[in-house]
Amino acid sequence: MNDKVRRPWLWTTIFTIIAIAYMFPIALVVINSFKNKVYIASEPFAFPTEDSFVGWANYLRGIELTDFLASAGWSFVITIGAAVLILAGTSMTAWWIVRMDNRFAKTLYTTFLFNLVVPFQMVMFTLSWLADYLGLNNPFGLWIIYLGFGAGLAVFIFTGFVKGIPYEIEEAATIDGCGPVRTFVLIVLPIMKPAVITVAILEVMWLWNDYLLPYLTLDLKNYKTIPIAVQYLRGGYGSVDMGAMMGVLVLALIPVIVFYFVSQKHIIKGVVVGAVKG
Repeated sequence: MNDKVRRPWLWTTIFTIIAIAYMFPIALVVINSFKNKVYIASEPFAFPTEDSFVGWANYLRGIELTDFLASAGWSFVITIGAAVLILAGTSMTAWWIVRMDNRFAKTLYTTFLFNLVVPFQMVMFTLSWLADYLGLNNPFGLWIIYLGFGAGLAVFIFTGFVKGIPYEIEEAATIDGCGPVRTFVLIVLPIMKPAVITVAILEVMWLWNDYLLPYLTLDLKNYKTIPIAVQYLRGGYGSVDMGAMMGVLVLALIPVIVFYFVSQKHIIKGVVVGAVKG
């Protein structure tokens, strides 16, 4: 009995320590974003004092040096557009794969799974050239590129979820006169809500924070995302404006954290269902 009583406290303590370890870097960035850059280097773990506290100066300087508003705008355009395209395309694809259940559908599903294991380094140089050649080196062309890279995980989760949807519901909709498109939009898609939100969270966090793919494909003279803009805080001879960088990083974290907390109640349900039924 004593072991059963102590065991929850043990696991609570372990996971609390793990949570603190994950949150510590974020807290450190927030604390240092209000300190003078000299004190960030000399006293990185100290709280702001009367001498080191600079208020919102780091944020204002970071916004000015990185042209943050323009970069944030392109980040929103790329993230929202690519996420919507991924969700719409892969959810319909997964539904078709499950309901067709023929050799071609199974081959297509295997192809999507293969997408998960191909290292990005194998294709990045060819991808960069191809993006320039096809005129995809802009935020809207990047939607298509992200669709290719994000489809594997999305199809895997959606396929597992669709397998748990009773086919009789769709048959009833067909009898009532719904075609395939109406059946999917009005019947299947609302049932898939937990999986859709799960995939949305995973894809948005990836899209918002991604640095390498936009850096390789975008025309950087005209378009910069926030991760790329942060790199422009580096000066000559390796110098970095750490104060401005900390401020910009905090601003970049806010949208994805807000989105996660608004949607996080659905993520575990969607992942578990997709994993077990897939």
